[in-house]
Amino acid sequence: MKEHDLSRRRWLAQTIAMGGWSGIGALGLAGCSPHETAPGSSTAASAPLAQSPRRGGRLRLGVVDGSQAGNLDAHKPAAGASTLRGFALYSKLWEWSSDMAPDLALAESAEVSPDAKSWTIRLRPGLEFHHGKTISADDVIFSIRRLTDPQLASPYAGLVAVVDRDGLKKLDERTVRVSFRDGRGYVPLADTWVNFGGIVPTDYDPITNPVGAGPFKLREFVPGQRSLFTRFENYFKPGRPYPDELEIIDFKDQTSRLQALQNGQVDVVNAISPEQLPLLQQANGLRVVVSETNYWQSFDMNVELAPFDDVRVRQAFRLIANRQELVDRALNGQGRIANDLYAPQDPSFDHGIPQRQQDLAQARALLKAAGRENLQVELVTTAASARPALVFAEQAKQAGVRINVKQVDAATFAGPLRGSWPISTGGSLGHGWLTSALHADGPHAVINKTRFRDPRFVELVTAAMQQPDAAKRAPLVHEAQRIQWERGSLLIWGFANTLDAASSRVGGLEPEHTHFPTWRFDKLWLA
Repeated sequence: MKEHDLSRRRWLAQTIAMGGWSGIGALGLAGCSPHETAPGSSTAASAPLAQSPRRGGRLRLGVVDGSQAGNLDAHKPAAGASTLRGFALYSKLWEWSSDMAPDLALAESAEVSPDAKSWTIRLRPGLEFHHGKTISADDVIFSIRRLTDPQLASPYAGLVAVVDRDGLKKLDERTVRVSFRDGRGYVPLADTWVNFGGIVPTDYDPITNPVGAGPFKLREFVPGQRSLFTRFENYFKPGRPYPDELEIIDFKDQTSRLQALQNGQVDVVNAISPEQLPLLQQANGLRVVVSETNYWQSFDMNVELAPFDDVRVRQAFRLIANRQELVDRALNGQGRIANDLYAPQDPSFDHGIPQRQQDLAQARALLKAAGRENLQVELVTTAASARPALVFAEQAKQAGVRINVKQVDAATFAGPLRGSWPISTGGSLGHGWLTSALHADGPHAVINKTRFRDPRFVELVTAAMQQPDAAKRAPLVHEAQRIQWERGSLLIWGFANTLDAASSRVGGLEPEHTHFPTWRFDKLWLA
């Protein structure tokens, strides 16, 4: 791969390794499958609003950021709340559904070719940017070329690095054909492009002309303090957004932000920590929205380093884990157990794989067979993930394993040293199976800090990427998941809930199977 592709992938890997995507609190996220009965719950000191959406007012969102390096770049958002601001300013070809699947947004249609070697995307008619320009195929081409421009060096370009940026073809004023490098097939384009695929005009500049087609237009931006937006009257969803203004206020810590919510200085806060839940549930005029998603929590075992180069040791560690205790203690019960596999919501997921249970006797037997009795190992983590690491260390003692938890700062955790750690904490957003493989353990993964490169697994993932027929893709995914479950490198122990809080006068805030209920700026309104 070209060096600029590698550098972008490294940057993206660092972002996720530090606990998730920009602007998302690591401990406040997590999971459930849409196959389950309810996407979440809403608890309130007063009853939820019952009336229809109301127009007007200023909606105030409190975020933990305070970074002077914040920006408004659609394709290269700075760490912190910059990504969240982008949800106000920019619209994409797709947007996340409430089950975190890509739904059509600016695109009227998007079809993958039978061989998965190209996508044909057609815009809705009559779309408009904030400054009045009609959105055309030229803007779509400009946007994807900007995202993948080596000079921009966007950290998120690695997700669509397979796109042939010089082979984009305009079919007419509203239609573009996207093909891929080296004639490869690529099914999950929508999933990988949706989050950071803001469509911007050909005269776009993130500093002098931060124009998009999102629900709000920029009025004022002070990095590290606040950003103020006004309603875009020609937004592609008729009648939305509802508030006249949106204000995003930056806070340096969770405590000051929570106080601002209780004092009525902000209306909504996103991704609160589970420890704050009891206090908020008792507060008058506030409600908490709990969303069950598929944000997975893991211990990542490096298969190139001892002792995890031995599959028996990896199997033993998976049998040591008491998953329910990890959810109860590390997540304050705000989540559910996992089975060392990601993306249970994916239609191709093999639900026939049995749930792995704690089996300390079998774990001891495997370690003895591997010559690893009385094993000692260092587990590297950050402050955000220290609690699950400590809980797991306690569990390991029961199998005669001593785990020394080493906490490092976020920059070190995401830096070049992480390739030298036998085991470390991890996790990622609840994407579909193919996209998760691209993030974690598949071929050309943007992270793969476990160095998992099983030859048969690589063959299966590569074939699945090129198979648009879901029925034909499922057997490939099922075999790949069996490999992950039997000899993989990820001890995925649980999924954590997304917790958001708001004033009881905020309407449109509902539990989802996503991480973004408070980011739905075209949906929220004020009583």
